[in-house]
Amino acid sequence: MDFLNLFTAEPEMVTFLKAIDSLVWGPPLLLFLVGTGVYLTLSLGFIQVLRLPLALRYVIRPDPSDKENLGDISSFAALTTALAATIGTGNIVGVATAIKAGGPGALFWMWLAAFFGMATKYAECMLAVKYRTIDENGQMAGGPMHYITNGLSDKVYSKPLATFFAFSGICVAFFGIGIFPQVNAIADSAAITLNVPPIYTAVVITVLVAMVTIGGIRSISKVALVVVPFMAIAYVIGCLIIIATNLESIPSTIALIIRSAFTPTAAAGGFLGSTMILAIQMGIARGVFSNESGLGSAPIAAAAARIKEPAKQGLISMTGTFFDTIIVCTMTGIVLVMTGAWTSEYEGAYMNSYAFSTGIESIGAYIVGIGLMFFAFTTILGWNYYGERCVQFLVGVRGIMPYRIIYIALVGGGVFLTLDTIWILADIVNGLMVIPNLIALLALRKVIVKETRKYFDGLEEESKNY
Repeated sequence: MDFLNLFTAEPEMVTFLKAIDSLVWGPPLLLFLVGTGVYLTLSLGFIQVLRLPLALRYVIRPDPSDKENLGDISSFAALTTALAATIGTGNIVGVATAIKAGGPGALFWMWLAAFFGMATKYAECMLAVKYRTIDENGQMAGGPMHYITNGLSDKVYSKPLATFFAFSGICVAFFGIGIFPQVNAIADSAAITLNVPPIYTAVVITVLVAMVTIGGIRSISKVALVVVPFMAIAYVIGCLIIIATNLESIPSTIALIIRSAFTPTAAAGGFLGSTMILAIQMGIARGVFSNESGLGSAPIAAAAARIKEPAKQGLISMTGTFFDTIIVCTMTGIVLVMTGAWTSEYEGAYMNSYAFSTGIESIGAYIVGIGLMFFAFTTILGWNYYGERCVQFLVGVRGIMPYRIIYIALVGGGVFLTLDTIWILADIVNGLMVIPNLIALLALRKVIVKETRKYFDGLEEESKNY
């Protein structure tokens, strides 16, 4: 069996990958992921609720003095770079695959994971700034591999743990979130909306990715600064139009989502039915794919921010999960359930296109199709940078250019892979990346709480002096 056949996947290979996926995303990892978020939520005093207004204010009104701080890009650029890597197929196709497999209840578990994940995102991005370093090229280098090695005192296990994280990060960039799901989604969207053959799409994407990624983080952030806010707003407006024209369906839609989260979902139309366990598994796994809270990827972008206070960047980065899942994924999920698309025979991008075509007959398919193409493209760019930083940690800056070449070469391959195989493989490598990051967060829990208290105590002291 050659490499391509491995992924275009023979039935026995799909069965094998599903078995590994069920093992990786079994109850232990689900409890570990959500449990870490719960612990950090309690330890930080529900920071994702009480400090969210402050975090949003930092995003909307950046501090001009931050330009003078050490870093490669602005805090907002770091946030949009992280959002570029998160707002993508996870918010559109990922929600569709979660609901198709786990029923409407999967969306509820995405919400739950995102709520506690906001505290996790705050903690990991705060640590990224606190323990970041400067590489041989003079660029900021940070993320879990750095706060593991620089923050943990026990070097016996910290180095292997950091190495495992970096290796897993490269696997996610190559075979998980980074390339295959995004390219496949772009190819499907181009075929649906523009009738472009997949092979042409593959060539165009490869060329565009090469043009941007060779420029590094500054080039990627410039694209993200323009594309991400514009396309996110346009996509959400499209969702709101569909919801506004079906206001009478909102109570029954929400009721179905909540009811399905705690009871088995019966077969309906093209939906084959699911258990509560499957809804939980799909909701949390796809939630991590979408907002990447706990995955350890966003801290890599956060470490490049021109900012002095680690806690401040943690707050700014925390809003990424809010925008990604609480807003964008919710819009997608409600539209899929409200229009009945989840019971159709379609899956993936085709299900989203069907939902939008049903909700906005004339331009619905174009909104989701074009939006998905832009979202997926920026995700490819963001994950190129994440994988690059992992390579830099493992072998130094000499490995960056070979990594970029391999990454660009793999981009075209996503159009030839089956949807099931792509998402199962992505789930597996995501889970491997989550484990060392969560271990580090719990090991550094005292540092997280201490740094947070110091920052907010400082803010209170400043307010008293005015």
